[in-house]
Parts: sequence; structure tokens; C-alpha cells
Amino acid sequence: MDPHAAIWQHCLESARLSDIGLRRSNNQDSAAIMLASSQQKWEERGHLFVVADGMGAHAAGELASKLATDNVPLIYAKHVELPPHEALLAAVREANAQIHSRGTANDDFRGMGTTVSALALLPEGALVAHVGDSRVYRLRGTRMEQLTFDHSLVWELRAARPNVGDDTPFFIPKNIITRSLGPNPQVQVDLEGPLPIQIGDTYLLCSDGLSGQVSDDEMGKVLLALPPREAVQALVDLANLRGGPDNITVIVVRVLGPQVAKGKNASPATKPPSRPRKPVHPAVASACGVLALVSAVLAAMQLRIAAMAALIGAIAAGAIAMFQKFIKTESFRWPQRPFGRAPYAACDCVPDAGFVARLADLNRQLREAASNAHWRIDWDAYCEHESKAAAATRAGSHLEAVREYCRAISCMMEQLRHQSELSKGGRYS
Repeated sequence: MDPHAAIWQHCLESARLSDIGLRRSNNQDSAAIMLASSQQKWEERGHLFVVADGMGAHAAGELASKLATDNVPLIYAKHVELPPHEALLAAVREANAQIHSRGTANDDFRGMGTTVSALALLPEGALVAHVGDSRVYRLRGTRMEQLTFDHSLVWELRAARPNVGDDTPFFIPKNIITRSLGPNPQVQVDLEGPLPIQIGDTYLLCSDGLSGQVSDDEMGKVLLALPPREAVQALVDLANLRGGPDNITVIVVRVLGPQVAKGKNASPATKPPSRPRKPVHPAVASACGVLALVSAVLAAMQLRIAAMAALIGAIAAGAIAMFQKFIKTESFRWPQRPFGRAPYAACDCVPDAGFVARLADLNRQLREAASNAHWRIDWDAYCEHESKAAAATRAGSHLEAVREYCRAISCMMEQLRHQSELSKGGRYS
């Protein structure tokens, strides 16, 4: 959990989860949450959320994604002299340079790369920087919108042939990406926003381990039904129950109050924020001190003309220092129109009988598998959720049914994970 979460829990709720999946030997995904440490930091840089999906042999992909999620937040926070959108671009580009440098310095890491999707929630709105096919979504009401364009072969072909429709030939691989951090010394970064933030908005960042197994409308229905901490687990569980062929990483962020959103009809702030005042440059401060000391020494030696010249120099350096410290710098200027063309896909995600039926079937299969394998299960806890879901289904309350079926699934999956860990450790068989 982010150490500053308690400061914002009244107006912002977030959760993250990264899972190895069922078919991978290591987790090459990574995620980071950087919440503002104070109101001033929020006004300057907002909150930042990052997901990365690494690629490369051995531990290369794992290293690449970790470098991305470690460095993007640090570099973004460091560039206080830049407007937020420029700082975010600089952070992704500098992270790319670091990953590329590590990759070229070691043969084991050569060619390593990673996707990255970064979401900044600012007083001016939501800002997204993006490379690769890890996605950022926004759920507003019952409308699920994809705010990022997949840098994948499939999406690039569709964009090049807009009149053909969404049908892509079966022989086109879906897992080939056309852009990533690391392989090249420079990278093209997509920027979206700032987009208006409203109270109730929910943002989802995820690797393709989730989006490849769970459809957009299903993700939206789960987000509608559950708070972020339960939603991240339910989404990971759904992806694993559908095969879990890849690592799965999820961040869910929900806006609860006006400290993050201006209100129901919020829009980007019209008053641009001011740059923080720069500290006095060390060279200027040193020059001022040295010249003052030289002036005093020369005066003691009765070299009055030289002493006066040194004193004038000290006064000039002091004036420059005062100008740097106290003169207000120019305000940030956002562009008249938001960057990018988001959303790139959208769907309505009202919970319905069809999705409830699919969740009920998953629960039935889970229950049968647990019984056949003789797992030690707390059936009371599981059956309580399942009974509530069945009752909600009969009453036609699809949202409540989705909520309780997801809770039943997560209850069972947590116990199965625990039994699997015991079995591997030799404490249970």
C-alpha cells in the first residue's frame, strides 16, 4: 500500500495486484502507485499510477518492467520545472534510455523491453502517457472507455484500414506489439488528456494478461459491483479461471470526493498552476559569498578601489539571487485542446442476466473441482456468498448477483491458492 494512502482515503481509493498467472514461471509485470504526500504536491504533480509488462529472456523482462515502474514516478516527481505533461513525457523517455542502456551493457539483457501505461490524476484532469499494449480504462456511470491505443500489430492494421471494420485475419498474431521501452535509444510516447475527472469515475490500468482474457464490458461490470480492493482480486481470478496464460497486473482507482474531482460536471481547471519557485543556483550563492569576503580582505589591506569593485560584484550576485528566489515564474500553459484522441473503444456495461449466468457456471465448476480434488474448503463462507448471489438472481438484482458471485469466486480461489502453497511446501497432500 502507498504510504500516503491514509491522507486521501476520504476522496480517493486505489488498489493494485500482480499475479504470475497459471502458465508462466516468473512474473514479468510490475506496477507502482505514487500518491501525493501533501496538498501542495497534489496541486503540483497529482497522483501517479503505472503498469508495465516486460519482455525478454531469463529475467530481462522482469528487470525492464521494474525499471519502468521504479523510474517513471521518480523522474516525473523530479522534473518540477516542467509542466506535468512534459514531465510525464520526459519520465517515460528517460526510463526508456535507462532500460536501453542496461540492455546494451549486458548480453543477458540485450533486446529487453517493456510496455508502460502511466495515469496522472491532476487538478487539471486525467493525463495518460502510454507505450505498448497495456491499457488504461475509465468507467463513468455504466460506460467503459479505453483511453489508450494498443501499439500492437492488430490495432495498427485496423487503423491503417479504417473502412475494413474490426475483423482481423486469423493469421495475424495478436501478441505482437509495435512499440515498447528499451529496444531502441528513443521511443515515441502517446499522450492523452488532460481529460475531465468526475466524482464516481473509476480508472483501470492493466496488462494484457487481463484484457486478453476478460472483455471490456465484463471488466466494467466487475468494477461497478465491487470496491477497488475486491475488484482487483476478482479480475485476476477471472483471468486465471479462463486459463491464466500470462502474467496479470491490475490497478483500480476510484474518485470519491471533490478534492480530486471538481464535481459532477468537472472540467480541466481554467487557471493554470504556477511553477514552483526555483532555488537559488549554488554558483550564484557561492559567488556572492566569495566576492563579499574578497571585498572585506581588500578593504583591510586598504586597497579601496579593488575592494569597491569586489563589493559591487557581491551586490550584483546578491541581486541575481534575490531575483531567482522571489520573482514569480511564468505559469504552466496547457494546450487549448487535450492531447490524443481518446477514447479508442467504448461499451456499456450494465450487469445483465447473461453475465450473471456465466459467473454462476464458473462457480459451479469451481465447486465441483474442489469437491473432486478433496480440497479443504471453508464451505460456510463460500456458500453464504453463493446463496446471496442465487437469491439476488431470482429477485432480478443483477448487480448484487455479480457482486456476490465474484466474492464467492475469490473466496474459493483464495483457499485453493492456500492449499496449493501447503501442498508445494510438503505440509499438506
